[in-house]
Amino acid sequence: MVRLRLPGGRIEASVLRRLAELATSYGNGVLQLTSRAGLQLRGLPDPLPAAFVDEITATGVLPTASHERVRNIVTSPLTGLLGGLTDLTSLTSTLDAGLIAVPELADLPGRFLFVLDDGRGDVVDLTFDLGYQATGPTDGVVLVGSADRGLPVGVDEAVETLLELAQRFTAARAATGAWHVTDLPDWIESLDLDPVEPVRGTPAVPLGRLGGAASVGVPLARLTLAQTQLVEQLLTAGSVVVSPWRGLVLPGTGDCLDSLERAGFVVDEDSVWAQLSACVGAPFCTRAQIDTTAMAAALVASGDDLPRTHLSGCERRCGAPTAEHVDLVAPTLTEALRATRSEVAADE
Repeated sequence: MVRLRLPGGRIEASVLRRLAELATSYGNGVLQLTSRAGLQLRGLPDPLPAAFVDEITATGVLPTASHERVRNIVTSPLTGLLGGLTDLTSLTSTLDAGLIAVPELADLPGRFLFVLDDGRGDVVDLTFDLGYQATGPTDGVVLVGSADRGLPVGVDEAVETLLELAQRFTAARAATGAWHVTDLPDWIESLDLDPVEPVRGTPAVPLGRLGGAASVGVPLARLTLAQTQLVEQLLTAGSVVVSPWRGLVLPGTGDCLDSLERAGFVVDEDSVWAQLSACVGAPFCTRAQIDTTAMAAALVASGDDLPRTHLSGCERRCGAPTAEHVDLVAPTLTEALRATRSEVAADE
């Protein structure tokens, strides 16, 4: 498996299509969206063929070898497109470039996360290490470990402050091997942070037309080559935005919802597919005891309404949402699948 980080979730449509081609040529033919607005390619040979590495590098999504695993930046997906107090697109790029430019920050843990919230409150409730929330067009708060404590800063100081704090954490964790800032409460206390009353909005991006853009869900977060080809065809300007809720925002395609739905995207919050998530499942994970894709398809085919539901091929529950949900875990899934198939057969 190869994980690709997309700071702010932004990627050119042509690059997305090319990655899907490589996933088809070398892997299981699916691009999997991640909860950090990135991508994963699975089912790849081990060791990775040199030609595959070269072709991935040629797409431009790997600007650095030394810092690649620390480029974890989640930004409000609609920033600069609709709503929000300010456009954080350029701040995202500046933070990414700043991370790469500081040699010491290559030592940040791979799970360390930055969030950048444009004031709508959509990403500050994610579990993060350092963040920034805009409080106006030019002002905001740098957050440390949670949305409830931070330092008031202007937007022009945000990146400098975030990088300084990241370097200080890197030095502080050297003796402990801490993974997250919350693992070092004494260090957080030493920063003398101010209490913050953050703006908290509705997590996730609504599906459907949003201004001139289309917001679509990707069933089970698995994007196919045919879908990326359509996205490239429809998207005439702007970048694709991958959301941390495993969907896509496609600027300028608000009139194309019918075409997107025919291609298998989810455009309606009431769709059963919008309520389902799953781990990658068998045969792509050796731990999985069931094909979660087949299970999900059977649940949808049953025609029943579902609460928010996550399917797991083993007890690790990979990819499970943090919000309240029904948790179906193998081998219980096998029994549920048999029951669902029996009900469908009886209806027929």
